[in-house]
Amino acid sequence: MDDLFFSVKVHDAAKKLNLIVEFVKSDVDVLEKAKDHPSLIIFDLNFSLVQPLKLIAELKAKPEFKGISLVGYLSHAQGDLKMKAQQAGADMVLARSTFLLNLSQILKRHVHEYQ
Repeated sequence: MDDLFFSVKVHDAAKKLNLIVEFVKSDVDVLEKAKDHPSLIIFDLNFSLVQPLKLIAELKAKPEFKGISLVGYLSHAQGDLKMKAQQAGADMVLARSTFLLNLSQILKRHVHEYQ
């Protein structure tokens, strides 16, 4: 994600749960970090430095990444992009406002699954 506001919100929510968050800015970095088997990868579906739809499809297609939840967020007005992300294999696609509203619960759920 390249939105500083969102980065701070994600970082703060993760910190409260004693989670480690890493922000990556390239397709290669996403795939490399996925090898560490995080419980969750969050995609800003409008992040221009990566190809989120391609990455989601690639991660879902590889058996070694099974079990990693893929969550994307976007503008509430981007219904077409939401549908494409779901078709690519995203486990959850939320409007930005809904994502922020539910961020703590999303992270808590994945912490519980990971432990």
